[in-house]
Amino acid sequence: MYQEKHLSQQFLSANRGTRLPLGSKGAPLCRSSQGAFSLKDEEVSLPCAVVRRSAIESNIDWMQTFAKQHNVELCPHGKTTMTPELFAKQLEAGAWGLTVATPAQAEIAVMAGAQRIIIANQVVGIVNMQMVINLIQQHGVNIFICVDSVANVKAWQAQAKEFGVTVPLFIELGVKGGRCGCRTEEQVKQLAQLIMASDALELHGIEVYEGVISGEHAEQNIRQFLCFAVSILLELKQIYALAQPIISGAGSAWYDVVAEEFSQLQNITAVIRPGCYAVHDTGIYQMAQDKVQKRARINGGIACDLAGDLVSSLEIWAYVISVPEPSKAVVGLGKRDVAFDAGLPKIERVIRDGKEIAIKGLVASNVMDQHLFVDMPQEVLQVGDILVMSTSHPCLTFDKWRFVGVINQDDVITHWMETYF
Repeated sequence: MYQEKHLSQQFLSANRGTRLPLGSKGAPLCRSSQGAFSLKDEEVSLPCAVVRRSAIESNIDWMQTFAKQHNVELCPHGKTTMTPELFAKQLEAGAWGLTVATPAQAEIAVMAGAQRIIIANQVVGIVNMQMVINLIQQHGVNIFICVDSVANVKAWQAQAKEFGVTVPLFIELGVKGGRCGCRTEEQVKQLAQLIMASDALELHGIEVYEGVISGEHAEQNIRQFLCFAVSILLELKQIYALAQPIISGAGSAWYDVVAEEFSQLQNITAVIRPGCYAVHDTGIYQMAQDKVQKRARINGGIACDLAGDLVSSLEIWAYVISVPEPSKAVVGLGKRDVAFDAGLPKIERVIRDGKEIAIKGLVASNVMDQHLFVDMPQEVLQVGDILVMSTSHPCLTFDKWRFVGVINQDDVITHWMETYF
């Protein structure tokens, strides 16, 4: 345990006190990773991606409390941020472990201090499997892998046996038309029998992802799917005398429904895996959270009883670089800097000469590689104005930045967090 903790501390402090590499966006002129730098006073190159510290901390505490009150474990999906500093904060707040999508992401989760890791995906290929095996051997961590085919189970058996490692597996249960996962109970039982007959594999439970279920009756269909998954796990638990099996589900949209369905399970570890909550947004996940709160009000759920709520923490700061027409401004920000798949950035504030000014009616209308177009009711923006923007779908903004600034209530960057995409 000491070794892992030491590795985590060393890993997290690796870039403190160093210069940010050449080519890093959103860095001060001196490129120091230490010191306080004011965004309003133009002490940082723009565009710049930042997160508000108070919002991050509040969001992490909110979701951890939500999980605790539902009697489920929280294993946040790290693919949203791939930021070891945030991983460590989530673990310190009480997260059961971390979820990732690939063996490469699992390496970062281990270095950030996670002792339990769920790879909520199929791991296929010799090198990918050996990366997982190396992490298990070198760090003594539990890495749970999803399988949904006989071929993948047999491949894991061969690799695990060759290296003398026991690999813990989840059987993934899916839905017709969805992503990965067994489509029938018979397929699940076939894989369970194969895993239990192995001398190098262990069956630890069932994993699902309910987020692929949509439509008018999505909630009802999700609850039915979750009940189906629980019924299969209970049968496997009895057949194979599984002491404390795990059932895991929940993305960032239906985590409340999953937690409710799992909350009353006995002698089963229930794990939810929302990933976007720490950062949140003002787009698709805010809409999803509004639905969470609406369901809570209707059903008497815990979410509406908790103090506060999730709030957007991610901001992108950028300059107006041109005002070529009275009703159009061009901002130095583009597809290489911010997510655009689920809506364009929203202009939240305008900074001019270090002070916030009130301008309404600004709407982002289009985006190119390095340019964002903003429609305005009249020529109210000037070249050199700073726009502070919120985003939708934070996953695809974070992966565009090697360093994300952490800001305080005065819009001052106190330090940078490094990302590992």
